[in-house]
Amino acid sequence: MLNSDAPRLGLRLALFALLSAALFAAPAGHADELQDATKFLKSGQHQQAMERVNKVLASKPRDPQARFLKGLIYTEQGNTKDALDVFTKLTQDYPELPEPYNNLAVIYASQGQYEKARTALEQSIRTHPSYATAYENLGDVYAKLASQAYDKALQLDSSNAGAQNKLSLVRELVGGPSQVAAARESAKPPVVLAQKPAAPAPKAPVPAEKPAPAKPAAETPTANGSAESVAALDGWAEAWSKKDADAYLAYYAKEFKTPGGESRSDWEKARRARIAAPKSISVSVTTPKVIMTGPNQANVTFRQAYKSDVLKANSSKSVVMTKSEGRWQIAQEKSGS
Repeated sequence: MLNSDAPRLGLRLALFALLSAALFAAPAGHADELQDATKFLKSGQHQQAMERVNKVLASKPRDPQARFLKGLIYTEQGNTKDALDVFTKLTQDYPELPEPYNNLAVIYASQGQYEKARTALEQSIRTHPSYATAYENLGDVYAKLASQAYDKALQLDSSNAGAQNKLSLVRELVGGPSQVAAARESAKPPVVLAQKPAAPAPKAPVPAEKPAPAKPAAETPTANGSAESVAALDGWAEAWSKKDADAYLAYYAKEFKTPGGESRSDWEKARRARIAAPKSISVSVTTPKVIMTGPNQANVTFRQAYKSDVLKANSSKSVVMTKSEGRWQIAQEKSGS
């Protein structure tokens, strides 16, 4: 898997859902091989997937679907050199297809080559103006480029408060802490997927002469924790949208780890300034996924849609939430995970 800035930015690799069916009219045997290759790739069986793809390419070396799938396998294996070669040649042979350009951009972003990523994504959109994945990826790349520009502005003028506020806001949306902060960032704790609670075992019958009163079903901590943590995130987003800094900050636990390693007071001061700066703010939380790591702790990943009069961004985000005194709060947060 790519393991650099591309996933942190939330960039998405394209599959071949948009590719022209006419291009991929393949014999039944080839179609079966490619279907098997896709299943192997999804299950992480890269060698078996590559064997199926190479079998197709041996008899049909220009097959775009097989070549595209081979590029995906290389990407998943971390073999960016060969993946770049595959996707680049596909753009040359089939310049009308948007997906190879998109995947080139994801690889370029993982290498920190954001201008190349921008160019590739803009070309992807030119070939397919309604390609949503490329638009989303391009937004993330633009935000990263903006972060670099604001950072440069501060290097030239460290007293530029406007650039500092914009830089902090962009970094929160798409990730990218300073090198010092990145060095301080600790590894994530191991997590355990929450399992669906098993149905309670039937109780032994109570003697007829001493009937026991019915008891309400016991609540499931895992299910309750999942719902409560998501509800807390909704409240956090609502407070942010209302520009209520006091309510917003109350959603952060006492033990909250500030993203840049700064003091809690400095972080809160910066947050208040960034909340006050825009005339209007709208924040929403969508597609939350909760992993319970304990009865009072959860890891939540979600999409954060932020919109103000100066900036609009849609990014991936993850938080570690803890429950204390009956309330779920944010103990750690990271953009683009």
